[in-house]
Amino acid sequence: MRTPDMLADRAAARPDTRRRRPPRRDRLAPYLFVAPFLILFLVFGAYPLIKSVILAFYITSGPRDQVFVGLENFRFLLSDPDFWKAVRNTVVYTFWSLALQVPLGLGLAILLNSRWVKGREFFRLAFFSPNLVGQVFVGVLFSVLFVPQYGLVNRFLHATVGTPLDTRWLGEPSLVMPALVLTSLWMYVGMHMVYFLAGLQTVERELYEAAQLDGAGSWGQFWHVTLPGIRHVLVFVVIISTIGSFQLFELPWVMLGRSPGPDGAGLTIVMYLYINGYVAGDLGYASAVGWTLALGLLIVSLMQLRLSGAWRS
Repeated sequence: MRTPDMLADRAAARPDTRRRRPPRRDRLAPYLFVAPFLILFLVFGAYPLIKSVILAFYITSGPRDQVFVGLENFRFLLSDPDFWKAVRNTVVYTFWSLALQVPLGLGLAILLNSRWVKGREFFRLAFFSPNLVGQVFVGVLFSVLFVPQYGLVNRFLHATVGTPLDTRWLGEPSLVMPALVLTSLWMYVGMHMVYFLAGLQTVERELYEAAQLDGAGSWGQFWHVTLPGIRHVLVFVVIISTIGSFQLFELPWVMLGRSPGPDGAGLTIVMYLYINGYVAGDLGYASAVGWTLALGLLIVSLMQLRLSGAWRS
């Protein structure tokens, strides 16, 4: 028979399995560690985003002079011929950048991934090094290279294909976009090469050996082994190249002497935003341009993901 004393002794001997509440200092420690990030994000991330959304519905002329206009900024944006010229220039630049940079970057990666190439590490660094300098430096450099008469580009083309020495690359509307595409080609091909090199080094060598046993040649191995193996890297490179091309600003701004160039041939969407926001002083309209660009980039990126089949994998 169990007595009350026996039950009390057994309860005292039983370990306390209840979850003890940690001290208040230990409970606050995680929040203290993440507090610096949260404060910086709220001040420099969340607040500017929310403020820009609000400003998109105002016409501003300074920090204290704001007039609410609703959707008028977006209506004017869609009817402004300068905006559509900026869109057209940006789309053309993006198309040619993708058409040249991605294949050349992939070709360089395949070449420098080959074991028979001597000094691969040196060439990898050499091709990637232009990406280590900023667009401002590259813009200043190539504005000198494209100078008529004495520029190295004109002298090289004159010696090889007979192009006139007085060709004004940055003064003729039809030559501004080719000059920008060539400049960005020199700057960004090496970066794409690095991405593709990382993808190529994950493809199993046994797959190439199996393809050779099946009678596949170099083109067959590239089409059926290399491309499927780096498909996700290819989609990633195309998307980030598209986003970067749509954000083009510093390069043409510096090369064209802080202007859109002759007949607006170098006007891009971000340059259009900068001119209206920081030259004209209407930050409200600039915010509308920025959110229109963000929405457009979101739609384009989703279309690229859908067309590439990345969602299904």
